[in-house]
Amino acid sequence: MNLLENFKEGLRSVQANLLRSILTALIVAIGITSLVGILTAIDGIEYSVSESLSSLGVNTFDIYSKRNRNRNQQGLKEEVVRPVYLQDMEKFIDRFAIPSSISLSANLTQIAEVKHGSKKTNPNIGVMGVNEEYLAIKGLNIDKGRNLSSIETEFGSKVAILGSKVVDAIFEDNEDPINSEVSFKGTRFRVIGVLVEKGQLSEDNYDNMVFIPVIVANQLASGRGLEYNLTIGITDASQLELAMGEATGLMRSIRQDRVGEPNSFEMEKSETLAENLESITGALRIGGFGVGFITLLGASIALMNIMMVSVTERTREVGVRKALGATPLRIRQQFVIEAIVVCILGGIAGIIMGIGIGNLISSAIGVDSFVIPWLWMLVGLIICVVVGLMSGYYPAYKASKLDPIESLRFE
Repeated sequence: MNLLENFKEGLRSVQANLLRSILTALIVAIGITSLVGILTAIDGIEYSVSESLSSLGVNTFDIYSKRNRNRNQQGLKEEVVRPVYLQDMEKFIDRFAIPSSISLSANLTQIAEVKHGSKKTNPNIGVMGVNEEYLAIKGLNIDKGRNLSSIETEFGSKVAILGSKVVDAIFEDNEDPINSEVSFKGTRFRVIGVLVEKGQLSEDNYDNMVFIPVIVANQLASGRGLEYNLTIGITDASQLELAMGEATGLMRSIRQDRVGEPNSFEMEKSETLAENLESITGALRIGGFGVGFITLLGASIALMNIMMVSVTERTREVGVRKALGATPLRIRQQFVIEAIVVCILGGIAGIIMGIGIGNLISSAIGVDSFVIPWLWMLVGLIICVVVGLMSGYYPAYKASKLDPIESLRFE
């Protein structure tokens, strides 16, 4: 009996004991479903978050004020670092030579109350001062109207771009917000744009924010120093390290940092965002793999039990095969292949169900993308083969050791 005939015999045995095979395959399918489903949902979430941060990607870096450190606990003086002022940021934008997009932003407040006519929002609206590059760098799209112009940013026009939740709170459904007036912090602004809704997976709560020219935000701060942030998006990803080196030298020159002293500003590469995301999803994958492994362990024990019963039921059949010349190796192959066939059938069903359930979970939490996890599909099939091999080997070994004469007498 050759290997191909063993495969055929395995399929015939599955067909002959169809109900038992279906129930056994279903046990394996549940384990694979839990494994592939959880990992598919995690991949879907990661894809959606990565897509929402795709504008940041790994081709950008940030420059912002250095946090002051309190060293009084060690008996030393408090280290006071001069904040990065608006003039420093503007000089950097004017002098930075490497091809790039540079966004400038400053958080004015997170507790603004925006008014329009007789309606007003709750006092939880964020107001951000930005330049004309900010929306593109952050991956924000305009739903209605337009973006800030360079002239409006340079001269500080009283114009504003509203998040979708702000518009919903103070405008009627049939009312066009474009060119209407809103007010906050005692100042009137003309609405020039409305953002596309970002949802809960956005980096910040952009839907509940208002964006105004950064100079206007500086004026409304009334002498309070704002924390300014530059995000530099490099056109050519291969020049990122070069750009960071050039930016460090330029900012040190603007800030007049002395040779040998540390930078008086912070610089952070956006790769850290991807690294943090990967560490979180990596931990989730380990947890999901653990749940799937435990389920598959139970499935393998159940499959081994079924195969032991099958060996007992087919003792006479094994005796006939041995009497006709079947070697112990071929007997082992027959039962192992049968176990593997059952596992693969269950694995295929589990993968299909896992992909569906995983994408349903992703959809339920607001992820629109449909993910097909090719890697986890391959891993699932490999696991099925391994489970079938491990579960079927001992029953197959037991069957191969049966005495043919005693087997023929078995009733």
